[in-house]
Amino acid sequence: MGILNITPDSFSDGAELASAKSASFQFDRDKVRRRAHEMVAAGAQILDVGGESTRPGAAAVPLDEELARTIPVLELLRAEFDVLLSIDTSSSEVMQAALVAGADLVNDIRALNNDGTLAVAAEGSNPPAVCLMHMQGHPRTMQQTYAYEDVVSEVVAFLQRRIAHCEAGGVARDRIIVDPGFGFGKSVAHNYALLRHLPALQQLDLPVLVGISRKSMIGAATGRPVGRRLAGSIAATALALQAGAHVVRTHDVEATVDAIRVYKACAEA
Repeated sequence: MGILNITPDSFSDGAELASAKSASFQFDRDKVRRRAHEMVAAGAQILDVGGESTRPGAAAVPLDEELARTIPVLELLRAEFDVLLSIDTSSSEVMQAALVAGADLVNDIRALNNDGTLAVAAEGSNPPAVCLMHMQGHPRTMQQTYAYEDVVSEVVAFLQRRIAHCEAGGVARDRIIVDPGFGFGKSVAHNYALLRHLPALQQLDLPVLVGISRKSMIGAATGRPVGRRLAGSIAATALALQAGAHVVRTHDVEATVDAIRVYKACAEA
């Protein structure tokens, strides 16, 4: 899964594809098209489009702004690329518009817990796949306070509850993916405990998505700034694959696909 953040303030690639000028928001169509082409050519099977930064401390984005950031991009990608498209949002209105624009997957850090989101994910003749993520707290404050007695068992229990709730609300189980939420309301120690014990999520019997690309847990272990965390991210990716991850969300598609191919070659030898 290649990351396309259409934001001016994401932690790693903010303002690379978009900028805020005066009161209007603009994205560079040529840059978006070029980045998407690079990712697809490198082996990305999913493009994940987000219009609201969820880095620690991030401020909320007004609905009209999030729509303006994401929907034209999804329409552009749907017209030009034959890959799965994902919308990274917790807004029911954005989800609905994204599905009309051609999105195949709803990637929600709030696990379809906001008003109206479950109904959007469940309705229609061709409902989307959904990714349910664990997060303790909210993006603005999630890295200021967090508490777990056993982070692994609590993440698994949360995902079990959300899966059951979504199934009861009409989302078929075979359309659900789960994400333990690395970096979302967790300390460095919590993140590495989750990575080490990622096989615990296999009891859910659902595909597992991991998003560890360039995150602070990589910086904490390596001492590298965001732009120099590729090697650490690839090491974490290899560990996640070994632990049973099915989808890897990344800023660096080419290197990550190489890591996946080497892992696959070894697993099949």
